[in-house]
Amino acid sequence: MATIRIPTPLRSFTRNQDEVRISGATVGEVLRNLDKDFPGIGTRLLDESGAVRRYVNIFHNDEDIRFLRELATPVAETDRLTIIPAIAGG
Repeated sequence: MATIRIPTPLRSFTRNQDEVRISGATVGEVLRNLDKDFPGIGTRLLDESGAVRRYVNIFHNDEDIRFLRELATPVAETDRLTIIPAIAGG
């Protein structure tokens, strides 16, 4: 099971847990399983077509998945996924 780091704005979905362990062979599968375990979080991360929302960054270990294989990036048991929502302001 991969470890997923949950940002503060999304912790209400994970019962205030800052990290959760979720199974899956790819980043996409892990995110879909995350939504199964914590309903509602998936719509904050993925759009209607199943792609990562443009204001959400997901890192596989220390690499942005956009520079890897995106949602098809393989995930091992010891991997860490980090969700970082974009922050706007000014």
